[in-house]
Amino acid sequence: MIAEPDVTITDYGLALESGFFAWLLWRERNSEQPLREWFVLFFCATSIASLTGGTVHGFFFDQETTTYNILWSITLIAIGCAALAAWNIGARILLSQKATRWISRAAIMELAVFVSMVFLGSQAFAVAIINYLPPAIFLLMAFLLTYVRTRNRAALIGAGGMLLTFVAAGAQQIGIALHPRYLTHNAVYHVIQGLSLLMMFGCARGYIRRLSC
Repeated sequence: MIAEPDVTITDYGLALESGFFAWLLWRERNSEQPLREWFVLFFCATSIASLTGGTVHGFFFDQETTTYNILWSITLIAIGCAALAAWNIGARILLSQKATRWISRAAIMELAVFVSMVFLGSQAFAVAIINYLPPAIFLLMAFLLTYVRTRNRAALIGAGGMLLTFVAAGAQQIGIALHPRYLTHNAVYHVIQGLSLLMMFGCARGYIRRLSC
């Protein structure tokens, strides 16, 4: 029996959605474009985090088991990889090449520290959220500033997607639920996040196709 069916099903839905978006972007014709690769990593990491997170919520919720610890560690590390991708996407669309290199190196070092913390026992979901918050804010600001400067529609769509991410997180923290069993606050978070990912995919495809021309 699934412990939290609504959370598990919506998590698996996010995994399928993100994985499909990653595959579509990977098939884009300009295979040498670094921005495309970071978007692919963003969606792949989100897919893995959703898959393992949903499996934990549905089937391996006993925190004393080895399976739980392995799956939950993978979930947290995948979120860390999504944060790495967010830093690099924001830097590449907003900053100079030199500044982007520095941001990328710092983000890799930060990920290494975060992964070390996870392996040393920092298993709270709040740790992953705190780690993800700065790059999420940075990416939102990068999209907004780029749109103000260039009126690039892809940047506006990306900003909308990131804003929905914060709306989803706010709804989750407040505890907004549409049904006490079939659509709890965590499932509502996933539904809103699914819309956010759709907008991020539109943003990614817009940027990649524009740079490929």
